[in-house]
Parts: sequence; structure tokens; C-alpha cells
Amino acid sequence: MEFLFADWLGTPLWFWLSFVSLVLALTAFDLGVLHKEDREMGIGESLKLTAFYIAIAMAFGAWIWFARGADLGMKYYTGFFIEKALSIDNVFVISLIFTFFAIPPRYQYRALLWGILAVIVLRGLMIAAGAALVQQAEWVLYIFAAFLIATGVKMFFVGDESPDISKNPVVRWISSHMRVTKELHGERFFVKVPDEKTGNMARAATPLFLALVVINLADLVFAVDSVPAIFAITTDTFIVYTSNIMAILGLRALYFALSAMVHRFYYLKYALAAVLVFIGSKIFVADFLLDGTKFPPVLSLGVTFGLIAAGVAYSLWKTRHGEDAAPHLPHDEIRP
Repeated sequence: MEFLFADWLGTPLWFWLSFVSLVLALTAFDLGVLHKEDREMGIGESLKLTAFYIAIAMAFGAWIWFARGADLGMKYYTGFFIEKALSIDNVFVISLIFTFFAIPPRYQYRALLWGILAVIVLRGLMIAAGAALVQQAEWVLYIFAAFLIATGVKMFFVGDESPDISKNPVVRWISSHMRVTKELHGERFFVKVPDEKTGNMARAATPLFLALVVINLADLVFAVDSVPAIFAITTDTFIVYTSNIMAILGLRALYFALSAMVHRFYYLKYALAAVLVFIGSKIFVADFLLDGTKFPPVLSLGVTFGLIAAGVAYSLWKTRHGEDAAPHLPHDEIRP
């Protein structure tokens, strides 16, 4: 049993195994118990399930706090809150993707589940690559910090243009190199249809598969912001990965509540921009103004949580009467 206490990426192996077991258990419970059948999730159920996932994430953070110390515990919570807030931007894009491919709500949940399972692997690869870079050349953190500051400043001034999914190069490539059905086939990603030339049955992708691919590509784009943001908080690979994944696991449930009212969080993007600028700036402040003194984790957590809470509160207050709200998502069913 000694191998369980062996160090793996700076953390005992049994910590990693415990986390993986928790993720597998939550996924099995979600898919096998809560959602055996495809159906539309109501806002009330969505909020309850979101609260459940947040409670699990907070309890996991408390375990880290007591098992590995308050410093790492606060860094985990900081990373979790940042990733959770950034995921609200994901909701808007995912809604556009499902609308474009005309995916009914009853099939969206399962598509999100498979998408998030892919995200768990892709984020792991990105975080492992980032950790390797930082270990070999710590100055990479300055590049991450500068990138976060630039991204935050850009968010203040960039307009709210919706991405044109029809021009997505991957969608075009799949559509030109694979058979793609014009209609959905339930929850299936691939089906067999008659070939137009030979009449033989041939495998074809469905619009649900295209939506799944685009959702994962969108997450990779968002990860370019979120992964450097957490590396700017801590280089502990376990904290970086677990805070990311625990925030993403609840995105499926959060989506169905926020997609119906995403316009109410229009002004949150300015708070997120401020968070990215703050997280990036504190690396330069700590190293060049504080002579390498570590930026207090409790202050970092307090500022991050305060900015996000202020952004949410201001957005809800500003759009309380439907004024100054962002445009509603399109409802026309557009097929590729």
C-alpha cells in the first residue's frame, strides 16, 4: 500500500485516486440515476442540482484545507470561483450552438455530459502541459500574467458579437468529409442511412455530433483564459486541476437555469475582466513591488469573490426591469 502515498505531480497518489473516484461517482449518479431518460430539465431542478454540485465542491475544498493546509485550501476556492464565473460565458456560447443545430432541450443534457467528459481529459492535457512549462521555465508565469491582463483589458472594450457557427472551419470540414444527416436521430451521434449513390447503408453523423464537437472546441477557447488564470494563483497541479474540474462538473446543471436568463448577467463580463487583470497583475506586484513576498491567498480570494459577487449583483439590479439587458438569444431553429 506504500504506492498510495507516493508523490505524483507534487501530491500523494491517494489524493488523486480519491478525486477521480469522486468524479466517477458523481457522473454515474448523474447519468445513471438522475437522468436515465432524455428529458427537459426545469429551472427549479437545475438550481437544486447546481446547489448540490456547489456543496460537493465546497466540501472537497474543506477537505483540501484540513488535509493540505489553509494556503492550498484558499487557492482551491479562488480557482473554483474564477472558473465558475467564467463558465457563465460558456453558457451563452453553448446556447447559441444548440440553437444553431436545433437541438431540443431533452437531448441537450446528455450532449453536455459527453462534452464535459471530453473536457475533463482535454483540461487535464492542457494543465499537464502548462505545469511542465512552468517547471522547466518559471518565467512562463509572466507570459500567463501578461496574457491575462491583456485579455481582461480587451473584455472591457470588445463588443458582444455572436460567433457565426456556420463559418466554423471544423463544422465545414466535417460537413464536407463526412455524411451528416439533416435531422436529429434522438440522442444518437451516428446513424446508418442509405447511400445516395449505391443504396447501401452507410454511417453518418447527426447534428447532435456536430454540436458536441463545436462545444468542445468552444471550451478549448475558454480554457486559454481559465487555465493561465489558475496557474497565476498556484502552480500546484492538483489544485489547478481539481478546482477546474469541480467547477465544470456542475456546468451541466447550471446551464439550464442560466440559459433562460443569461441576459440578466450581461454586466458580469466587466467583473470577470477585472478579475483577470487582478490575477495577472498580482504576479508582477508580488515579484517586483513586494520583492518576491507571496501575495496573501486570503486577500486574493477576498478580492476575487468580491469582484464576482459585485458583478452578479449589479447585473441583476441593472436588468431587473428588462432595461439595458443584453439581447436575448435567438430562438429560430437554424440547421447547418
